[in-house]
Amino acid sequence: MEALDRVVKPKTKRAKRFLEKREPKLKENTKNAMLIKGGNANLTVTEVLKDIYAVKKPFAVLYKKKNITRPFEDQTSLLSILAYVDLDTLKTLLEFFSKKSDCSLFLFGSHNKKRPNNLIIGRMFDYHVLDMIELGIEKFVSLKDVKNSKCPEGTKPMLIFAGDMFDVNEEYRRLKSLLIDFFRGPSVPNIRLAGLECVLHFTAVDGKIYMRSYKVLLKKSGCKIPRIELEEMGPSLDLVMRRTHLASDDLYKLSLKQPKALKPKKKKNISHDVFGTTYGRIHMQKQDLSKLQTRKMKGLKKRPAEKSTEDGGVSPKKSKSAS
Repeated sequence: MEALDRVVKPKTKRAKRFLEKREPKLKENTKNAMLIKGGNANLTVTEVLKDIYAVKKPFAVLYKKKNITRPFEDQTSLLSILAYVDLDTLKTLLEFFSKKSDCSLFLFGSHNKKRPNNLIIGRMFDYHVLDMIELGIEKFVSLKDVKNSKCPEGTKPMLIFAGDMFDVNEEYRRLKSLLIDFFRGPSVPNIRLAGLECVLHFTAVDGKIYMRSYKVLLKKSGCKIPRIELEEMGPSLDLVMRRTHLASDDLYKLSLKQPKALKPKKKKNISHDVFGTTYGRIHMQKQDLSKLQTRKMKGLKKRPAEKSTEDGGVSPKKSKSAS
């Protein structure tokens, strides 16, 4: 049995806390990403991985050593080169690192003559590769090249997607989902205006994907709402899609399945509109509007004759007797 797969009983409190963090939860932890450098990565690919790591920190792990693997070709690469893995153990290198560092997202960089400046972005499900999309770098501007102020580490970015391809094409739609998973950061209950500092803009046009990152500047506007300006801070990438490895519809549907405890219970007689307004339906008995108490006014007061007519009686007025 492999060292990472067997059941381990904790001997210390620290080990117990470590294993509890990796246990399945109703609300899963923030997804971590691993950035891996291929065996023949050049300077451009290395700089891209470093800049993406700077944007993604602290929810990322950067492997600095080169790893000889090809995710698309080597789906069953041997890990027998590692001393603590059996010789007959077959598994991809990505799946091994995913289990070791508890990362469900990965970015792999490589470079060769056939596919220069290559990036492979993907995600895992149950420590197995779910989706992979290969992107080629055509133009790159690093964080160092843009001499502007940067956002602090751990800033949650705002994601903007422009282009019809993200809604029409299935491969671009899956790429959009991948990018949202990769850059979304932690889930937060409240939002502070001053905390909205970073914007990541993705544009799909003419078969290319343009990634730009901006810093949000809040300027004085003379009123309560500040004037917003965007200042480019890097990194910026011009990408082109190459190969794709997408999960089947059944596997993708299984990966999106939520536990029953998280599903909201349906409340009767409550509905919501497209703007999020809540409407409630109240069931009441039929009301007799004739007995409804209204505002008392002298002009609306009934005369004694009208009251007797409603009661069906004779007028109480006495007839005069002859003297």
